[in-house]
Amino acid sequence: MGYCSGRCTLIFICGMQLVCVLERQIFDFLGYQWAPILANFVHIIIVILGLFGTIQYRPRYITGYAVWLVLWVTWNVFVICFYLEAGDLSKETDLILTFNISMHRSWWMENGPGCTVTSVTPAPDWAPEDHRYITVSGCLLEYQYIEVAHSSLQIVLAVSVDSQPLLLVPLGLFYFCANAHTNGICG
Repeated sequence: MGYCSGRCTLIFICGMQLVCVLERQIFDFLGYQWAPILANFVHIIIVILGLFGTIQYRPRYITGYAVWLVLWVTWNVFVICFYLEAGDLSKETDLILTFNISMHRSWWMENGPGCTVTSVTPAPDWAPEDHRYITVSGCLLEYQYIEVAHSSLQIVLAVSVDSQPLLLVPLGLFYFCANAHTNGICG
């Protein structure tokens, strides 16, 4: 599929990426997870630039978008590995996703489907005074799997064959098609 015939698909997938990342951004803000908030923000900006590049036939914008998608997929693979505790990663560390400035976790930890939150009183001596000490039980789906699903969806949208022709064809073909439109060859 050439650039010109895949343009509508690319626009649709970019729109889907924006909707999904905005939803993810909201829940990361609710959980005060600063690293994902920053990554989501950059992704939103790059997707908007990719949309602009697609609509206006700006090859550099689309090339930048394609390069960013490689980084975006890498970030989402890391998030999946983090929540599944692959290797030495542990979802209990504050440093990675919150930059060690808060003790917050995924919003889904307490608010997942079917979760029952119970306050533990008295709180242990080591618990910070400004945080409540709780237990969470009865979740239909554990929070780490919801986070993994969010990241998996982002990966699927990023590597969709129909949505990313730049990942499949040489840049020379892309420039030909982009220039061909201005010469009246494509649509």
